[in-house]
Parts: sequence; C-alpha cells; structure tokens
Amino acid sequence: MQFGVFSVSDITRDPVSGETPSEAERIDAIVQIAEKAEEVGLDVFAIGEHHNPPFFSSAPTTLLAHIAAKTEKLIVSTATTLITTNDPVRIAEEYAMLQHLSKGRMDLMLGRGNTAPVYPWFGQDIRQSLPLALENYNLLHRLWREDVVDWEGKFRTPLQGFTSTPRPLDDLPPFVWHGSIRTPEIAEQAAYYGDGFFANNIFWPKEHYMRLIKFYRQRYAHYGHGTEKQAIVGLGGQAYIAKRSQDAIKEFRPYFNEAPVYGHGPKMEDFMEMTPLSVGSPQEVIDKTLTFREHFGDYQRQMFLMDHAGLPLKMVLNQLDLLGEEVVPVLRKEIESRQDPETAKPPTHALRVKEKYGDQPARQPKPNANRGDNVTGARRTRTRGEEVAMTRANEAWESLMKAYAVLMKQLNAEDVWGDLTMREYDVLYQLSKCDSPLRMSELNRHVLLSQPALSRMVDRLVERGLVDRCPDPGDRRGVRLSLTPAGRETQRAIGRPHARSVTRALSVLSAEELDQLAVITRKLAENEEK
Repeated sequence: MQFGVFSVSDITRDPVSGETPSEAERIDAIVQIAEKAEEVGLDVFAIGEHHNPPFFSSAPTTLLAHIAAKTEKLIVSTATTLITTNDPVRIAEEYAMLQHLSKGRMDLMLGRGNTAPVYPWFGQDIRQSLPLALENYNLLHRLWREDVVDWEGKFRTPLQGFTSTPRPLDDLPPFVWHGSIRTPEIAEQAAYYGDGFFANNIFWPKEHYMRLIKFYRQRYAHYGHGTEKQAIVGLGGQAYIAKRSQDAIKEFRPYFNEAPVYGHGPKMEDFMEMTPLSVGSPQEVIDKTLTFREHFGDYQRQMFLMDHAGLPLKMVLNQLDLLGEEVVPVLRKEIESRQDPETAKPPTHALRVKEKYGDQPARQPKPNANRGDNVTGARRTRTRGEEVAMTRANEAWESLMKAYAVLMKQLNAEDVWGDLTMREYDVLYQLSKCDSPLRMSELNRHVLLSQPALSRMVDRLVERGLVDRCPDPGDRRGVRLSLTPAGRETQRAIGRPHARSVTRALSVLSAEELDQLAVITRKLAENEEK
C-alpha cells in the first residue's frame, strides 16, 4: 500500500502568529515538504491545481518536475488536475513530459473543480462540467494510446491526423485516478476505463463514501477489469499528530477554528467524530486510519493533508517526522497482515511495464514514416475511415453507458421495490419469463452479475421462499431454478408499478424512436449471442 501527503496549495494566515506567508515562501516550503516526505519514507507527494488566490499551484507539472528532479523514489502526483478547464491536448503533452522527466515516478488525479468563477476564465461554463469531464477524458485517453488521432467533439476544435508529443514513456500512458466527492458519474467513468477512483475522504461522513466506492467497485467488475476486490481505490484523510493526544488537540485547535473551509463551524471534537479527521497521538491516528479499511475495503493509496489552514512549515515538517517514523510503519505492517490476497497492488510504472511487456524490452516510440508526422501528413497504416469508425463507435458506447447510468439511477430511486433490491427483482423477472426451470448458467446470461454474486443472491432468495432450487435431471451435480408461488406473486406485485416507472422514464421518446431503440438494442443483443 502507498502512503503520501497532498497539498491544496493554500496561502493562509497563521492564526497563532498572525503572519501570512508570501507566495515565494509557500512555494519554497512545498518543495521542502515533498523532500521531507521522501526522507521519512512516504511514497507519494501530490499537489492540487488552482487558478485563483489564495492558492499558488497554477502550474502543477512545472512544480512536480522540479520535485522529481530533487528526489529519487518519491512518486509525484496531483491532488486535482482540472479536466474541465484544461485542454486535454495540453494535459496529454505536459503530463507525458513529466512522465519522461520523472522516469515514470508520476501519476495524476483528474477532477472537475468546483470554483465557479474559474470556468469562464478558460472559456467554459460550470453547468457543463460533467459533459466536459466525460468528453475531455475520452479524448485524453485516446491521445495517450493512439499515435494518430482524428477527433471531433462539442467543446474544442476538431483534430485531424494529430499526434500528441512526447509519446508516453515506454508507450505506457500515465496512470489516472478520477477524484470525486459526490458524483457517481465520475465513479462510473473510472470504472469504465479501468482507472483508479480516489475518494477525498475528508469532509463528509463515511457512509457517503462507502456508497460511492461500492458503486465504483461494482462497475469496475461489470466492465471486466477484475473483481470488485481488485478495483483500484485511493483515500484522502487529514491528521494532526503529537506525542500526547492532549497536546495535539491544544496545538491544532486554533488552526481548526480559523480554517477557511470548516472554521467557525462545528467544534473540532464533533468534526473528528463525524469525519475522518484525526487529531491525537500516533496510536490514535493509527487506530482511526485502520477503520478506513473496515468501511471501504482494501485499497491501494492513503493520502494525508497536513500543510493547510496556516500551519507553519516547522510544524508541518515535525508532523511528517511523526507520520513517517511512528504512524506509517505500523499501518504498513497492520494492513499487510489483514489485506485480502486478491487485492491489487498499487499501480506503479514499473509494475505496469512488467504487466504489459513481461521480460521483453518496453517500446520506445520514435517518429518515422510509419507512425505519423503532423507536418508532412504521413500516416500510419490505419486509414482515416478506420479512425472515424472507432471514434463513432466509442462515442455511441459512451452515450449508451451514460443513458444506462441515468435510467438505472432513476428507476432504482422509485418506491416500488419493497423488501427487494432492483437486482433481486431482475432475477425474479428473468425466472418469470421462462416456462421451465433454468440452470444457473442460463440465468447468468441475462443478468449483470458475476457467477459468484448471482449464486449468493439466489441463496438469499431461496432462504426467503421466493426461489425454488431443484436437482437438474440432466446433470446430477447441477440445479435448476424457478419461482415459488410467493416469488411469482412478489414479481407480479412489483412488476406492474415498475412497468409504469419504465414508461415514464422513456416518455421522452416518440413511438418511432422507441421502435428504433428496440431494433438497435435487439441487434446488439443478437450480435453478443453469436
């Protein structure tokens, strides 16, 4: 598991001394903080991106390249790279360059940003932030994986025969985390691409993030990237540590009380109770951090916020000493002893190169006549028609998945399910359509569940008297499934109001459009069966 620190790059008055550092002082300090993080044995340092006072990190790749040059093992990352207001072409180029300069010791976390006035500064509208995030990442994802890109979208000028340079180091795109504090569509996006999902576990109660992370894990498995346990999850957190808990509370209280984000709000003790904030001795911080695994499952990266709210540099460096020397070593040992063996390893560049190439040398792209030249117009063997077809297919797929996510969220919120979940009802519905009992494998073809998950769900439905399980006469080791009378009655009772919900949800389509949708989806289903 990876441990690190991140900074939002705020320039805040120290409420104890009354001093406000200059931009120059904070920039110098953040470099010292990153160097200290490596010195005490941490794995990752991340910086946010802001384009408004009182923040200084408007050019994170420049800062991170400097830090990478001054460190040897530290992974440099972002606490947010704004996928909405940055041009995805520039993100592709700048972070590929950072990847080369750091020799692969980097990744990045994409986020939308929630500072409304910033959007028009970059020609965008915050009301379009979600469509911007989806479209821009679709392009960024392609720019790092395709040598020549033809592309057209809604929010930027088209690209024709474009090659982003430099190409990713070892022809392996930087690893991407998608950060979100409330948006399931971003968790869906992370799962769809098989990327990491980072829940900045700071200000909200754990129940909120438990729902988001669970959803991401389910969708990650649904898209075939691995099991739910193998999904790549990162968590934020914040801590203030002292040798004695009473000293930690006394020292941090003035900073908490005056913090721009949560100051003059709840009492610190109440905030500690409601959120992951840890203020106390090393053992208290260890104990609280270990509860994250109980709530969210095994995960790959834990980041701490430690330099905010006006804390002076000397105090932050002391915090890092305690974190690196007394907290993280214990966390590493405890988590390793408890971790499920199925849990994926943290996605380092070296590990991903090994997974892609095995013992073979990594590809190092070199521009030539067979790859593409944006000046002369030479192309690879792939034709423009093939590129256009790929673009259309992926845009159609993205639109289909977005519509699916919206409809499922809407239908799941309907007050029709009674004691069942929507997935449990789906099993009852599939069984209701069959004249004879189904094998488990036959049922599995019609539901969006893995075989083990479906088996567990069937067990629960059998225990509740809704599904009957009988021996398969054609296979003594197998069973067949059918509805009990109670199961059939339950399905019919839910089915009628559910059908009305579906009718309302699809009422935006005309009769002709509904017919077209039926033809298209039936064709896709028939193709999958072939």
